[in-house]
Amino acid sequence: MREAERQWFSPVRDYDLGLTLTSGQAFRWRFSQGWWQGVIGHRWVQVRQQATGLEAHTAVPVDDWTWLEDYLQVRVNLQAVLATFPNDPELQAAVAANRGLRLLRQEPWECLASFIISSTKQITQIQQIVAALCARFGEPVIVPPGHEPAFAFPSAERLAGLSEPDLRACKMGFRAPYLLAAARAVSRGEVALARLGDQPVEEARAALMRLPGVGEKIANCVLLFAYGFQEAFPVDVWVRRALRQMYFPRRQPTPDQLAQFTRTHFGPFAGYAQQYLFCYMRNRWTDQRVRAERARRPATETIQTDGGRPRRAGRLCQPGEKAHPAVPNAGNGVAPVAERQASAGRRTRQASGRRSPSRPDRSGSVRGKSREPAA
Repeated sequence: MREAERQWFSPVRDYDLGLTLTSGQAFRWRFSQGWWQGVIGHRWVQVRQQATGLEAHTAVPVDDWTWLEDYLQVRVNLQAVLATFPNDPELQAAVAANRGLRLLRQEPWECLASFIISSTKQITQIQQIVAALCARFGEPVIVPPGHEPAFAFPSAERLAGLSEPDLRACKMGFRAPYLLAAARAVSRGEVALARLGDQPVEEARAALMRLPGVGEKIANCVLLFAYGFQEAFPVDVWVRRALRQMYFPRRQPTPDQLAQFTRTHFGPFAGYAQQYLFCYMRNRWTDQRVRAERARRPATETIQTDGGRPRRAGRLCQPGEKAHPAVPNAGNGVAPVAERQASAGRRTRQASGRRSPSRPDRSGSVRGKSREPAA
């Protein structure tokens, strides 16, 4: 076996891997020993950021790497996308704060099922539920020698044959009957996920919203993250807050006014703009929490993160090192890649996921309530 068969490299520029994989689009990536490890389809893969691009390793030889290039969307010209954004200071600030953020292109069923599971849950909890679902009902995939087992996401047909208690055992609670009903509908062909990408966005959205547990926000997430419909603009608590604070600071727009604004203001890549607003508002709120915590503590006191390791000047402390207030990065103000990846991972563990205010959606499912403090 030639080592090159298990290695891939893309000289893509303007790509922040850590930020992209932890931005609330996908829930199966874990950062370990300098690599982002996950399962795409039936392949275990690990990816890391290099100074000149992205590098990936698989456990088995690969002849065609199109599946990874499509998933990571490395062929997208990000600068061309950003050039279509309106030249308003609010969106430009969001872009500057999240340089290299990309949209992924996921398998439709996994994306749909993951967002049905996501209702009212934080990202860490979603990851735990998805991991339990895959470990119980997914097919095992080949991993490197000595690596812990990994599993593919279970198909709609596999989940359709289960019972509601089977799914509740994965700690998904009230989401279990919605996921089960959606799996059965998809497995019966009531919604042909493979053909939605060829339909007009309005028809594709309507088809998804006929599934139990799928409202407009979840449908738009699937349309954007699985099919690449740039007209899809998921509005959750973070995006709604961004729109109101950044574009309507002196009045409270109605939902219809917000929808009309998103359709007309952000241009042909509105879905991309949405992702920048989402990350900008979520991370800004997280940073405010960190600063408030630092202000309540002595300057040399260790501040613990969710992972149990302390923070020092925007990075994880080394063993025995004390934390102190952050200092600006030198030069252009952009942290080194490894530092930004670690920061992205911390923000994900601390921040809540994509949730909507508590209200029934059109399918009857109850969508979550944000736990963050009022603005």
